[in-house]
Amino acid sequence: MCGGDEAGRGAILGPLVISLVSIKKTSLHKLSEIGVRDSKMLPDKRRRLLYNEIVKIADDVKVDRILPSEINEAMKSKISLNELEAIRFARLFDTMDGDVDVVYLDSPDVAPEKFGVRFNLSSSKPTKVVGVKSDMRGVRCTRIISEHKADTRYPIVSAASIIAKVTRDKEIAKIERELKMPIGSGYPADQETIGMIRENLKNDKLKEYIREYWSTLDQIKQKKLNF
Repeated sequence: MCGGDEAGRGAILGPLVISLVSIKKTSLHKLSEIGVRDSKMLPDKRRRLLYNEIVKIADDVKVDRILPSEINEAMKSKISLNELEAIRFARLFDTMDGDVDVVYLDSPDVAPEKFGVRFNLSSSKPTKVVGVKSDMRGVRCTRIISEHKADTRYPIVSAASIIAKVTRDKEIAKIERELKMPIGSGYPADQETIGMIRENLKNDKLKEYIREYWSTLDQIKQKKLNF
């Protein structure tokens, strides 16, 4: 079985990181035994320790980084973030070896099954979305279960959320080293992030890491003009 989750979806700065973790059903209990749960419910040190344990337990761990430039290009082309994320999840799933019976996805879509359908349409492997009518009867295929709050319901999705979160934190640290300045978490609610962006709007290097089509950026620019 396999679980998928992301980190950095609502950020204004840095990549959106997605992860898929697969494990044999007979080993699933090990995730609960080591204390795996939604990454947002864990302190940083604990997440980093669990990251290493998950890698040891899992059959496969896949990670993809969707760069701000890719998000900007997609939104410029009227491709929603939900659609972009589902496409990249499907491509990541296509790289996995072995048979997967079921994939649990933490859905960002208002209608949770819609994210599963986007995934299904983008994957080259035979899949069917649970709860959605399909013409795949009699065909051996992977079941896709796309739900809200899957990261709190299923340990395999919690594991993916930890992998994604720790990976994104490492990416943020790399950006700080590249820019040679503290940038905070990269989220709009982080005043360190917002203050840094406001003071460095003309920094071309910083622009590589900014999501241009976020309303937060427009607000920062407006406040800078009125300051």
